[in-house]
Amino acid sequence: MAVAHLNLVQIREGWLTVVSRRRLLSGGVKAGAAAAAAAAIGAPAASASPGSGSAPSGAAGGSGGSGASAGGLWAEFRATPYTHPQIPYVALAGYEGGTPCFPRHPVRANALHYGARPDGSADSAAAINRALREVGEAGGGTVLLPPGTYRIDDVITVGWSNTTLRGAGSGATTLYATASLTDLIGPYGSRYGGDKSSWSWAGGLVWMCPADRYRTLTDAIRAKAWPFEGWTGNSRDEFAELARITAETPQGGRSVTVDDPSRLRRGDRVLVQYADDPGHGLLAHMAGDVEGTAAYVWSDKTKLLSYVPYEWPARITAVRGRQVTFDRPLPLDTRQLWQPRITTLVEPLVNSGVEGLTIRMTPTPQAPHLLDKGWNGLAAQCTWDCWVDDVHAVDVDNGFLMVAAKATTFRRTRVSGRGSHHPYACREGSHDNLVEDFTVDQRTVPAPAGTQLHGINVEGLSSYNVWSRGRMEMGTFDTHRGMPFANVRTDITVGNDGQHGGDASAGPLYGARFTHWNVTVTNGRAGCIRIDDVAPRSATVAISQVTPFGQIDVPDFAGPLDSRLESYGTPGAPPPNLYEAQRRLLP
Repeated sequence: MAVAHLNLVQIREGWLTVVSRRRLLSGGVKAGAAAAAAAAIGAPAASASPGSGSAPSGAAGGSGGSGASAGGLWAEFRATPYTHPQIPYVALAGYEGGTPCFPRHPVRANALHYGARPDGSADSAAAINRALREVGEAGGGTVLLPPGTYRIDDVITVGWSNTTLRGAGSGATTLYATASLTDLIGPYGSRYGGDKSSWSWAGGLVWMCPADRYRTLTDAIRAKAWPFEGWTGNSRDEFAELARITAETPQGGRSVTVDDPSRLRRGDRVLVQYADDPGHGLLAHMAGDVEGTAAYVWSDKTKLLSYVPYEWPARITAVRGRQVTFDRPLPLDTRQLWQPRITTLVEPLVNSGVEGLTIRMTPTPQAPHLLDKGWNGLAAQCTWDCWVDDVHAVDVDNGFLMVAAKATTFRRTRVSGRGSHHPYACREGSHDNLVEDFTVDQRTVPAPAGTQLHGINVEGLSSYNVWSRGRMEMGTFDTHRGMPFANVRTDITVGNDGQHGGDASAGPLYGARFTHWNVTVTNGRAGCIRIDDVAPRSATVAISQVTPFGQIDVPDFAGPLDSRLESYGTPGAPPPNLYEAQRRLLP
């Protein structure tokens, strides 16, 4: 990729702020330093006072925060886009590396011809599922749902690659769900114990998932053998090793050296697996190797440890000798201590979509926290290069769920109605997904006692996901621990009234390289939006001036966090959308 030339005049003191850690719940921080940006282009650093980069004890931030514009950090990123210490490279997030146009599979079936009833007078789920199965098993195509309201008494399953379920538009075609996932499949307990319902974060009444994987998941739930939900099966053992990675490639590189390339081919979809070492160096690396990771107690974080090995789906673009090249930069170093290897994965759902419809639930009150019955909208599970477009979820427990999803785009999606637990959640090793032009409407009824509202959630070692161009009348930028890392929220307006979730055994709220870029906060609340004092090696750029109140997000790591705060108090500073700006740098 050609790197744009930097204008040395733009690198000047006051444009950048390096923040080690704000005093908890203190005001803003003013501590300018252009040394990092200058070093990136070989320019001399501006002079800095002793302790520059950290907020002095008791410091309070003044009006305007850390600088006049976001030009400094952006210029610095352009110089080192794949390896920037605070900002992740997310230009390839979404369907087919961010391709803006989805395919139009030829129409192969009209659900009306299979017996679907657009007047809501009878169950249409069986007819719709029969059409999807026949089209999918014949090689793919589009199943049409003409305008109308279709009662569904069962889950709609999109389980075959190259298959689209297409309504006439979210204002014209409605799926009206009459039963919850608990009613249809059964109670779904947590594999970590307790009385929680996993329908609080899993499954959808429209469920995009490979047919075989869907069967094994639902069979396990019915048998009360609570499964792992990701890329390597219910017990995380459904894979074969294809090659060992035998040399270290730094994070940001695209090629690795393997011991034996004979089982690898260009175009293969594979997993790169990283194990942890006894000292939990992999987890520390995900947290940016900041100073506090050495003192952090990892050994009792049982839920976090269950997420390892870290599984990164990637497509092979070249095999030359023992060199294997992937379709995007590596998310982490491939240090030999972590036994990096290339493996198979369960066959993903590829090149399939759901578009142009509303998913509406039979009206029910919102359930107490973590006891959801599964009035869930759409789940994308083990999807890769798939899409959801113009879909509206109404009166749901959970709106849109990404569960071990890869490179899936959610465009023009909306959550409305009586209030939801998770309007959006991204979990269980989900990577490179894009949510854009999304809306979370204000709830239509008061929240019942004992319920919680989160927002746009990411958790469980999920990485390189993007939320872009959003309007959130309620909720927050949620993390449920499990140390997600390298995720971006950009160009979003939010009424920040939700809170994060997550069990303490799931470990840190944030790994490294979280970026919140150009965020307008309508109620002035800092929690989960301004993260320079909480998230290691993070970037908080061009957000509204905010005040800590009702905070429950506190730092997991002691000592300097090496985070950045820039253009504080000035939403809209250029570039206004980090994801789109990164896309413009593509060759």
